[in-house]
Formats: sequence, C-alpha cells, structure tokens
Amino acid sequence: MSLRKSTANGTDNAHASSGYTSQVFQVEPYGVQPIADANRHGSARSQFTLWFGSNLTIADYALGFLPISLGLPFGWTLAALLLGNMLGSLVVALAATMGPTYGLPQLMIGRFAFGRRGGYLPAALNYLSTAGWFAVNNILGTFGLQILFPHLPFYAGSLLLVILQALLAIYGHNLIHTYERAMSVILGILFVFISVLVVQHGTSLSAYHPTADHPWALFGIMVAAAFSYIGSWAPYASDYSRYLASSTSRRNIGLFAFIGNFLSATWLELLGLGVAILAGPHGGNSIQALHLVAGNFGGLAVVAVILGGTAADALNLYSNGLSAGALDIRLPRYALTILASIVGLALSWAGAGGFENNYENFLLLLGYWMTPWLGVLFAYAWVGRSASIGDTPPPISTVRWSGLASFLIGLAVSVPFMSSSLYEGPIAYRLNGADLTFYVGFLVAFAVMFVWTKRSVRAVSNP
Repeated sequence: MSLRKSTANGTDNAHASSGYTSQVFQVEPYGVQPIADANRHGSARSQFTLWFGSNLTIADYALGFLPISLGLPFGWTLAALLLGNMLGSLVVALAATMGPTYGLPQLMIGRFAFGRRGGYLPAALNYLSTAGWFAVNNILGTFGLQILFPHLPFYAGSLLLVILQALLAIYGHNLIHTYERAMSVILGILFVFISVLVVQHGTSLSAYHPTADHPWALFGIMVAAAFSYIGSWAPYASDYSRYLASSTSRRNIGLFAFIGNFLSATWLELLGLGVAILAGPHGGNSIQALHLVAGNFGGLAVVAVILGGTAADALNLYSNGLSAGALDIRLPRYALTILASIVGLALSWAGAGGFENNYENFLLLLGYWMTPWLGVLFAYAWVGRSASIGDTPPPISTVRWSGLASFLIGLAVSVPFMSSSLYEGPIAYRLNGADLTFYVGFLVAFAVMFVWTKRSVRAVSNP
C-alpha cells in the first residue's frame, strides 16, 4: 500500500462530480465499496471544516472538567492538552490521507493489513466505539434540552436528537460535509462569544491553584484522555476523504485535518476548564455549569453545545454503519444507520444515570484497541511505500496473520500499562497511575508489523 505524495498542487477538483454527488439532499447510495473516479469530488479544505465543526462538541467541552476532578494545576493541564491533542490530531491526519488512494472507508483499507475476516475484530471494536460516542453526545445533548425545557422527559429529548442525527447520517457524505461547514461557522461564532464571557472572569480564573502529589502521573492521565478523544476519530478518518480525487495533495489533506482537529479540541477543552473553575461546586453537571456561568446568555450557550453534539454524532452514526458494512452485514447503509440509531438510543437511556462517573473510564478504555490497530496500519503503509509497491492494492486474503498477530501482541504487551478504575496494571501502579498504554500498544504493534511485512516483501522480491 502506498501513501506517496501526489504531484498535484492540492487544488480542489471540486468540479469532478456526477449524478447524486452534486445533490446534498439525495441519499448516498454507496456503502463500503470503492468510490469510482467519476464520483470523486470535493476539496482538501473540506477536511478542515469537517473536523473543526465536528469537534466543537459537548464531549470535548466536558473533557475540560477532568483536570478539576484530578486536581491538576493549570500549567500541567495546558501542556497535557496541547500534547494529547497534537498526537491525536496527527494520527487522524495521517489516516485521512489514505482515503483518496483507495476511495474506501478506513476499516476497509485496514483489510489490506488484516485480511477480510481478520478485519472483523477491529470493525467490531469500532462499531462499539462509535455507538458509545454516539450515546455520550446524545446524553449530554439531552441534558442541555432539559435545561432549556425543564419538563421534557429524558427519553423524549434523547429520541428527538436521535431522529435529527439519524437523518444526517442516512443522507450521508454530502449532507454531513455541508452540515459540518455550517456548524464550523455557527458554532465558531457562538463559542467565541461564550469564550469572551468566560475570559471576562479573569480574576476568578487566576485563583485556581491546586496542588498535586504526583503531577506527572496526573499529567499522563490527562494526555491520555485528550489523545483518546481526538485519536478515536482515526479509525474512520478516510470515511470523509474517500470522495476526494486521487490527485488531491496528501499533504494538504493531512494539514487541513490536523489543524481542524487540534484547534477545535484544544479550544473547547480549555473553555470547559474555565467553566468548571468558575462554576465550582454549584455547577451540577457540565451543561448546567455552562448555563450558570453564561448568566443571561445561558440559553444561547446551551443551544451551542446541543448543536455541537449533533455535529459529532452525525459522524458517529455514519461511520457506525460503515463499520457494520466492514463486518459484511449485508444490509443497505441506510438500514445499518437506522439500526445504529436504535442501539445508540438504548445506550443513552441505560447510561444517563452514571454518565459523570463513567466518562473518564470510557475515554481511556476506548483508545486501548485503537493505537495497536493504527500501529499495524501505519507500518503496513510505510513498508508499502518504501518498497515501491504502488497504489494498486494487494489481494485481500481471508486472514492476514501478520497484521492480526501484530495487533494482538501490541494490545497484550500494553495491558500492564493500563490505568483506570476498572483495572490498573502493575507497571501503571508503580508509575502512580500514569497511563502509557496508548504509546506502548502503538509502538509494539508498529514494530512487529514493520519487521514482519519487511521480511515478506524481501521474500517476494528475492525468491
């Protein structure tokens, strides 16, 4: 597999479109099959608005409350958010560059490294991840609706949001990109206004000076949480770049995706931190805290976080359907999306009561499978490029044991480094709870896959 940089100038190929692709409000007929050249369209710049809009969301904002519960000082928190979001945005950007080469969703590209049936495991894990993120955003969005409409039952509010988000995902790729472009402007303006309101309380913000016995361990937890949120988009990054023409500059795709993710995530997490500091013990949940801090503009602030939830969940639902397709579930994409909506709604109803207590663990556990999978995928891509295999994908075997075994080895080696309330590995315990699982899992899986694939290429080249 090759990720060679295109010699094109990165301009946009926006005119390359046919049939349904020029119609925003027409249901996308494609599922997980490759997108033909005749249907390729769009601009590398679309990666900025897609990721910027989808990360101006309530889950990102709520992550800013985590440093308060950890007691992490502001300087450590800022450094952790910058590092975690930088690493997470980088892996999403690299994954997004793969879309134009094959015109396939990310998990289908993964089949070249894992095999068809070998790819079922990461597809199933991603199905669970996207359903979980959908439920998280839906729960927070419903909390927001209940602040605006105090007598609205939770089940009714969550159902209303699910219907809106399901319609976006059913119509698919073009409508999602259009919606995220609109949200990047609307939410950008709203959150600038809210940020100004928070910054005006500068004296109160400067009074935040917690002390921590083991700041390095808490720093590691915060980096892991920030990385896990942004990095969790990587297993479906190319779902939203696969329609770009194959000549589109990979450098521009990666750059726009990186900036869109990094700016929006860091901004919203810092905003959440500021709101948490100002609200103190009187804020209730994160949405109530925002409503309190915004004062007379509390209703407008809550509207912003509700819209942000829909922007993120449109992607979660759409990619959930593609994950089901990668499991060879033979239903139309729109039917898989409807099924995912029902599953996500059920998870929302089941998880609403314990959301605040479970959010940190969910973020950390989510990324444990993801980084070994990325390590395998990136190693396979690197070897393919260096070996000049070209852009023609190899035949997909039933199970490619090199990829599956590298993934499982990376995951197994990382277990002692895990740190959560559900399980703390022996190495994490000795590090006072610092979580290095993501980095260990990625590096081990990458190294094993790199060596294994390199030997296979040499064996083919020199029989």
